[in-house]
This record gives sequence, structure tokens and C-alpha cells, in this order.
Amino acid sequence: MNMEKTNVAVIRVRAFLTVFLKEVKENLRDRRTLVSAFLTGPLLGPLILVMMLNLTLNREFDKAEKPLPVPVIGAERAPNLLAALKANGIDPKPPIANPELAVRRQDADVVLRISPDYATAWGKGEPVQVELIYDSSQRDANTAVERLSRLVESYAHEQGAMRLVARGLSPSTAWPVVAARRDQATAQARAALVFSILPYFFVLTVFMGGMYLAIDLTAGERERQSLEPLFANPVPRWKILAGKLAAICTFSAASLLISLCAFAVVGRFIPTEKLGMELDLGLRFGGQVLLLMLPLIVLLAALQSMVAAFAKSYREAQTYLSLLMFVPVLPSILLASMPIKSQGWMYAVPLLGQHLGIMQLLRGDGVEPSQLGLCLAGSLVAAAVAVLATARLYQSERLAISG
Repeated sequence: MNMEKTNVAVIRVRAFLTVFLKEVKENLRDRRTLVSAFLTGPLLGPLILVMMLNLTLNREFDKAEKPLPVPVIGAERAPNLLAALKANGIDPKPPIANPELAVRRQDADVVLRISPDYATAWGKGEPVQVELIYDSSQRDANTAVERLSRLVESYAHEQGAMRLVARGLSPSTAWPVVAARRDQATAQARAALVFSILPYFFVLTVFMGGMYLAIDLTAGERERQSLEPLFANPVPRWKILAGKLAAICTFSAASLLISLCAFAVVGRFIPTEKLGMELDLGLRFGGQVLLLMLPLIVLLAALQSMVAAFAKSYREAQTYLSLLMFVPVLPSILLASMPIKSQGWMYAVPLLGQHLGIMQLLRGDGVEPSQLGLCLAGSLVAAAVAVLATARLYQSERLAISG
């Protein structure tokens, strides 16, 4: 009796392995699947992200450090102000006829206009006005505007203090209350704010890693009329499904691993230290992210297989799964539009729990055992439901019929 049970178990394992190895080998020959699973998502994404960040940061650093050209209207009315600005890296340029149009056309980031009554009001000790003309919709100009604004305000405070001293008053008289800022954000927490896209990126990498394989193993085989002969074999349908899901999960997990390794490497080339940030995407971070994502890999594989099973052709399945691809972005949109304090139950919600957990890892806070347990349990339950629903769908004879 025990021998018979052992033989049955061996046969079941062999059936599962046969399907699993068959699907893996066949799709390793598919260039489209390999490019999607191992190149497009896991490698191209990190490279593009690092290139964009480096270009943006270097441009901003250049604007913050190099002489800043600023057209000045009425420069002759405030020679001392112009001298102070020059000493701090501002390069005054000749006035332009239409400053409003110039900033809208991005001919200048910011234009400084000194009012005609500047000298008169200054001589009387009255407040004087200067205008910073800029277009706030031009993001590239923000650094220049902030830099010039700080210098003008610094000059104003310095001159105001000198006026008080000339009248025999302490400069502190003008500022009876001083707000002292105590920022509690760590260097890693500040980096998490900048790299908040990573949780969504990891989910998308898992999705893309298994998408084409899931399409090919259901709608693709259905279109090629190879699914019906496979179902005709004396093997339970659930074993066939288990082998296919295992193949999809293998490709998805491999895609995620490549992505984590890529971020661990390229993360070293992001100049976060210049921004007062610290980014740790090393082995420990990668291992914890992989643990958080494991049940989600199974869940997405089951959902992709189930959705693709409703399609009668490869192209139709691509359309359906392209729509399903919007689901992973929901937690990111939710947390970006409604920044809410995380609650314990949120970790049990698939996708949302992974997003919150990865954000905590980025902040350097770590994931508590209770939060990790909720995240894994919630996603595993959802994955089990999705697998059972897909298994029920595989029992239908209509699945093997093409056309």
C-alpha cells in the first residue's frame, strides 16, 4: 500500500516536472519572451532611471554652482544690490524688451526688474521693490529662481540689519520670533521620497517578466491548437496548470532578481550624497524585497493565466493583459494622491502591502515581523484564490477549443 502511494506521488511529480521543463525550454527559445523577461524590464528600467537622475541632478548642480545669467532691467538704479549679486555668482545681463514673453519662451529662466522709484525710496529709508519675473510651469527654471530669490532676501536682511544698527537698535529687534527647524528625516528617508517609484517598478518587472510566457502558455497554445492534445493526455488538469504556473513564476522571479541586482549596481552611480541622502539597495534590501514579492509573483502569474485563458488569440490576450497592467499602479496612485498614515491592516492588502513594505525598507526603518506576516499572509490567500479560480477554468473543455 505504501509502495503504491509512493509510486503515485512520483508519477505526479514527474508529470509536474515534465510540463514545467517543457514550457521553460520552449520559451527559452522565444526571443520575445527572453527580451521581455530579462532585458526590457529588469535591465533597461534601472539604466534609464539612473541616466535620467544623473542628467537632472548634474544640470541642477551646474545651475546651483556656476554663474547664473540673469537679465536685469534697471540695473543702474541699484548698483549695491547688483554688486552683492555678482559677488554671489549672479551674472547680470542687459535688459530685454519683453521679459514676460522671454520667460514663457524659455529665453531666460528668470528676469530681475528693479522699480523706477528704487533709489528715491531707498534714500528715504522706505521699503523698495524688485520683481522676479519667471514662469513656474517651467520646471527647469525653479533652481535659478530659488537661487536668485535667496540672494535678494539675504541682501535685504543684511541691509535691514545695518539700518537698525545705524539707529542704535539691535538687529534682533526686527525678528522677535525665530522659527528653529528640527528635521527628523534621516538621509535614507529623504532618499525614499525621491525613489518612491521603486515599489511600482518592482511589481511591473514581475508582471512583465511573466506576461508573454503566460500569454503563450494559454492563448498562444490555444491559437496553435496545441492545448487540446496536451489536455488529452491522462494527466490531471491541475498538474498541467501547476507546471505552467511554475514556469511563469520562474521567469517572473528571475526577472525580479535581475532587476534587484541591476539596481544594486547602478545605485552606486547615483550622486545621492550631494543631496544629503543615503540609498542602500544592496544584498539585504534585495533579499527582503524578494521575500515580500514571492507571494505576489504567484498571484500575478495566476491572474495573467486566468485573463489570458479568456482570449482566443495571442493578440487578444496581449490586449487583455495590457489592461491588467494598470492594476499594479493603483497603490502608487492612491498613496501619491492621498498621502495617508499606514495602518496595520493595509499590509494584508496585496500590492498595497508590498508598496508600504518596500517604502519602509527604502527609509531604513525595516519591516516589523507582524507587518511582514500580514503582507505574506494576505498575498498568499489572494494567490490561492486566484490559483483555484484558474484551476476551475482549466477544467472547462471550452479552454482547449480554438476559434
